Amino acid sequence: MAMNTVAATEKQWLGHPRGLSTLFFTEMWERFSYYGMRGLLILFLVASVQTGGFGLTDRSAAAIYGLYTGFVYLMALPGGWVADRILGQRNAVFVGGCIIAAGHFSMAIPSVPTFYGGLVLIVIGTGLLKPNVSAMVGDLYPVGSPRRDAGFSVFYSGINVGALVGPLICGFLGERVNWHLGFSAAGIGMVLGLIQYKLGAKYLGKAGIRRSEETTTTADRRARRSLAIGAAVVIGVVAIMIALHATGAVRMNLYDIAKGTGYFMLGLAILYFSSLLLFAKISGAEKKRIGVIFIFFMAAVLFWAGFEQAGSSMNLFSDRLMNRDLFGKTIPTSWYQSVNSMFLIVLAPVFGALWIKLGRRQPSTAAKMGFGLLFLAVGFLVLALGASYAVGGVKVSMMWMIMTYLLHTAGELCLSPVGLSSVTKLAPKKLAGQLMGTWFMGTALGNLIAGLAAGGFEGMGVPELFAAVAKVTGVAGLILLIFAKPIRRLVGGAEDNVDETATPAAATAVREGALPAES
Repeated sequence: MAMNTVAATEKQWLGHPRGLSTLFFTEMWERFSYYGMRGLLILFLVASVQTGGFGLTDRSAAAIYGLYTGFVYLMALPGGWVADRILGQRNAVFVGGCIIAAGHFSMAIPSVPTFYGGLVLIVIGTGLLKPNVSAMVGDLYPVGSPRRDAGFSVFYSGINVGALVGPLICGFLGERVNWHLGFSAAGIGMVLGLIQYKLGAKYLGKAGIRRSEETTTTADRRARRSLAIGAAVVIGVVAIMIALHATGAVRMNLYDIAKGTGYFMLGLAILYFSSLLLFAKISGAEKKRIGVIFIFFMAAVLFWAGFEQAGSSMNLFSDRLMNRDLFGKTIPTSWYQSVNSMFLIVLAPVFGALWIKLGRRQPSTAAKMGFGLLFLAVGFLVLALGASYAVGGVKVSMMWMIMTYLLHTAGELCLSPVGLSSVTKLAPKKLAGQLMGTWFMGTALGNLIAGLAAGGFEGMGVPELFAAVAKVTGVAGLILLIFAKPIRRLVGGAEDNVDETATPAAATAVREGALPAES
């Protein structure tokens, strides 16, 4: 629930509460560190030992990358719970940032244990920071404030700034100087974010502080006990799996573990939606809307499974098969991770203006998601065509990749802003929180699949890999377009209840899995 506090609104920044600048730069530096390191991750894992990398196969590296990015988004669920029940949002953001920084600096130490330990720390820290820094933005504004949406637009622009600059700095240092120096730069960025977060805390008023009725000793003890039990169960399961593998009772490799995790997440989602449709005490109209949410959930999983290959298979393509020379200089591979953010900054206002101009004539949610999948598919077809020319050691023009990013960004702006919005519009009130959490699990699943796709570099030809992704996402997009009108009839007038204008904030928020529900 948003809180109107004098302290939070006395001083202004760009016409908004001064505390918005504190959260803006915290988020900017956190995304700087995340995207800066992510741009290097799979390149480092497959790089030869002689050049300082781990020398892993594409399949193993893809599994690590997929598990990492998948759990980064999945941990937002327990991270929000810990903030609500134990730490409070403000403390959760600071503690999370400290853990993230520790993770990056751990990766800066050239050893296997410190590298994997660092990944685990970043996953935990991001789960604490990411959902809670976004929720704090809403606390800066009174309930119903007309400036709230504009404030989120300003805040989410920090994500794109960080995502744009992070790969440029961390990527250059990592690829051209030393891999671990690039990881260090990501950690330094997070430290800068934490410093300004503490210095600017005085402008936050009561935003992110737990309310007194939620901080009873009994409730705190119960929450800590639940957290300890949950952590013990997770650690126990991991320990058992390691022991089984060590004794030879079960033979697993990283790729199989990542695939198994993906199947588990998908099965859990299907089981959850099925239980709602079969056993939940809700009306027939509400069950129809839950069925539509599941359709949109699967569409979003497919979209992110393709889109988020930017850091995995597309990153490997840029590194191995693309001519990166420009004006006599070779551009670092990781720099191409900034292209999407650049296009998003440029195109988001264009798409936002288009939807506003169309007004009630703009496409339905299903149609927009269909167009988003089609743009994604066409982008992969372009990349597949470009990859077909990379034979006999020939490297293709970087324009193939840039055109793909342009099409993928257009797809993101069609699909991303309406995806999470559809849950807030269609979910029964008593199930809204659960369905929101399930939606974020879909984002995590899409990222996991996207990481695994890079393993296809060893299994099939690169053009065939990208063409296969294009076929799946293209068919899904066409199906959504064909059934857009029947789907709209299923949800009745629910689509008209909430404005779904494609703003830059909404597009970025859904991709980041960090758009809070209306309080």
